[in-house]
Amino acid sequence: MSVEKFEIWDVYDINRNNTGKTIVRGEKINKGDYHMVATLLIINSDGELLIQQRQSFKAGWPNYWDFTAAGSAVVGESSQEAISRELSEELGLSISFKDTRPYFTINFDGGFDDFYILYQDVDLDSLKLQAEEVQAVKWVSPNELKEMIQGGVFIPYYQGLIDLLFSFEGNYGTHKK
Repeated sequence: MSVEKFEIWDVYDINRNNTGKTIVRGEKINKGDYHMVATLLIINSDGELLIQQRQSFKAGWPNYWDFTAAGSAVVGESSQEAISRELSEELGLSISFKDTRPYFTINFDGGFDDFYILYQDVDLDSLKLQAEEVQAVKWVSPNELKEMIQGGVFIPYYQGLIDLLFSFEGNYGTHKK
């Protein structure tokens, strides 16, 4: 049984300008049109990443482990608002990203994915998992994450992306000051 949310997304041009068009989640996006995604990684004081296991009935990557929270921005949302909403929906955490810039953006066919990193200790027992999306959460080290990807239980992101994510150490930018 697949349960997917009904969502309407804003459509952007290649320069992230809102075109005024919309698309319904699941519809084919036209060439030259893009939608916005936001991804959050929470890293604790031990350098571990909070990950979530997707539900068995999710249409994409069922039962796989994934980053802390992620999702598409719906009509009228910024990526900051989208990641706050997704974090609240999926894990029950209310954190504002209003004045936060993404650490970086990955462009993909049909969209932009803004990556946010939050350095914070979170008590797993305090989380309220969204039953429609998330079946479990846990903390993993960078090495454990690599083993999970190699073992085929974590979404197979490129190793270069994983290395990049753990290399920021709370700093924006491309070089040390």
